[in-house]
Amino acid sequence: MVTSTRTSGPRGTEVRAEINVTPLVDVCLVLLIIFMVVTPLINDAVRLPETPTPGAMAERPDQLVVVVGGDGAVAVAGQPVTADGLAEALRAEARPGREVVIKADRAIPYGRVREVMLALSRAGIGRVGLVTRRIDGVGSES
Repeated sequence: MVTSTRTSGPRGTEVRAEINVTPLVDVCLVLLIIFMVVTPLINDAVRLPETPTPGAMAERPDQLVVVVGGDGAVAVAGQPVTADGLAEALRAEARPGREVVIKADRAIPYGRVREVMLALSRAGIGRVGLVTRRIDGVGSES
């Protein structure tokens, strides 16, 4: 906001323009307070590892494969299981040192994959791999 005052000087009346910085300082302080309050609430930031050419791991016959289909249905070692029977099926199939991988359809919500990972954790399986596809070129998958 610009204010003008009239002063009398040697040539008569002069106009002096001044910028009122009070509203600018008020807005900056409000923005600072908003950022200070909101920043601690944002703790979901996940930095994922990046690699230009991910190395393919060979599938082994002793791997335990958990498949989460596009409709959210889960299969453990090729056998469909219900949500209630998931933990029991995982405990039955789990052995020390056995690799466990999850193949999940990209269309399902992440929350469903998270539920399967929690069931794996409750079954005593700590190391879990996620199966992905490597994209070769633009628009083609392998």
